[in-house]
Amino acid sequence: MANLDFMTAQKQRSAVIYLRVSTEEQCDNYSLDTQEEICRKEAERKELAVTEIFREEGRSAKTIKGRPTLIEMLEFCRKNRKDIDAVIIYRLDRISRQTADYLAIRKKLAECEIKLISATEPTGNSPTEKFVETMLAGFAQMDNDVRSERTKNGMRARLLAGLNTGYVPLGYLNQNGYATKDPKTFDQMKVAWDVMAGGTTTLREMADILNKQGLQAGTPRIKQSPLRPQTLNRIFRNKFYVGKVVSKKYGLEIQGQHTPMISEELFYRVQAVIDGRNTSKFIVATRRNRDNPDFPLRRIVKCGHCGRSFTGAKSKGKQARYGYYFCPNRCHEANEPIGALDTATQAELGGINLKDRTVVLLNAWLRRSYFERVAGLRKRREESEFELKKLYEFRQALIEKNLAGIYSDEIFKEQNRIVEDKIKTLQITRDDELIKRYNLEEICDFVQDKLTNLPKTYETSSLDQKRTLLCSIYPSGMVWKNHAYSNNVIRKFYSAFLDLQKDFVTFGSPDGSRTHDLLDENQVS
Repeated sequence: MANLDFMTAQKQRSAVIYLRVSTEEQCDNYSLDTQEEICRKEAERKELAVTEIFREEGRSAKTIKGRPTLIEMLEFCRKNRKDIDAVIIYRLDRISRQTADYLAIRKKLAECEIKLISATEPTGNSPTEKFVETMLAGFAQMDNDVRSERTKNGMRARLLAGLNTGYVPLGYLNQNGYATKDPKTFDQMKVAWDVMAGGTTTLREMADILNKQGLQAGTPRIKQSPLRPQTLNRIFRNKFYVGKVVSKKYGLEIQGQHTPMISEELFYRVQAVIDGRNTSKFIVATRRNRDNPDFPLRRIVKCGHCGRSFTGAKSKGKQARYGYYFCPNRCHEANEPIGALDTATQAELGGINLKDRTVVLLNAWLRRSYFERVAGLRKRREESEFELKKLYEFRQALIEKNLAGIYSDEIFKEQNRIVEDKIKTLQITRDDELIKRYNLEEICDFVQDKLTNLPKTYETSSLDQKRTLLCSIYPSGMVWKNHAYSNNVIRKFYSAFLDLQKDFVTFGSPDGSRTHDLLDENQVS
């Protein structure tokens, strides 16, 4: 910036120059150097000495906010009001494209007895010049409003045509205004949706999985960064993956021209999982603990005196570190070594092993439940298909009436929200893809292998598997009192089979003979 000694400048009138160019105007004939040259010539013509030049690059004139150089220039003029006679600009729209903002700035300068001079337009203090100046400021705002209106109409037209109006989500690429599959991430994201639908993976765990695969969040203008649970929550709420283009501003949901990644059924199942609704009775809700494999019983075993969950810690001995469980309230129970509690847990599980004949009945019940649910699913699908068709037709009619002006945006948004909730409920109700994922015979073999020897199952399981096993049998946790387990409450479903194998069912035959054997597998099935 050119700085002149104010003592010299007092001998003649002085002025400052304000220059601005937006990013969009960089390629036009509005470069800062061109503006400065024209403004300096205007200063020479009016015999004004330039004492300061303020250059603002890449800033829009739609609002005053976000223009630090303009604010700096106004403050400079206020502090040096006795030494500055004018502010020279290339054009009036360099100050602002909003008439109200322009007049406010002009008023502030006038209060400081500073003139505002345009190097390319007529400006002055006479009534005619003020009127022309206000008209020019109005033309600048009209030009800005027309451009904005064209942009909005263009975006709305793209939306109604089923084209995206912003950045495409992870798994897609934006090529020449069209969303296409990203060959690097499309398949990975498709697998991620399937995993989330299983109901056993949290958003944080999914973020860790995708980050390890090299996927990152970001846009062409934002630096790429690791995925976070909050980012994934937005991703898994985006209907773009179903093939829809949604506009919150217009309240519209249009069938897009891009290739869908998932079905609507899968989308709504994931919404239910994220919202915390367990829609499948086959999914066991595992308790969430801190992932320390040395303390698998932490927060599962509870103190028999105060009811608090045990926690774990390690103490340093002479030769090694020794782990133990203890009550946070430090009740009557002393610190219990890891090994002692682990041995007692296996002994407790050994006392509730299912016998082979009980497993036969359990597998028979599984088969019957499986086929009953499949039959119910088919019937539910037939009923929901008809209801969904009616809802989709109704929503399409809503969109058409909104576009025609029959329904206001408020009424449309309210009705569309009601329809969306009904569709969501139907999609969750009709969907039971989890049944198709599992092999019934493999499940029966798993029950036979794992539930007949629970101590071995516990010993050979991973941390999460141990928690799932214990929580599925002891829903309220395991009570530890007087250095032993005491009155543990077993889930009713499991205790029913234990009661069954304690007292074998007596069956009678037509000839009057009785037996104490259970039905064999062929008779049960």
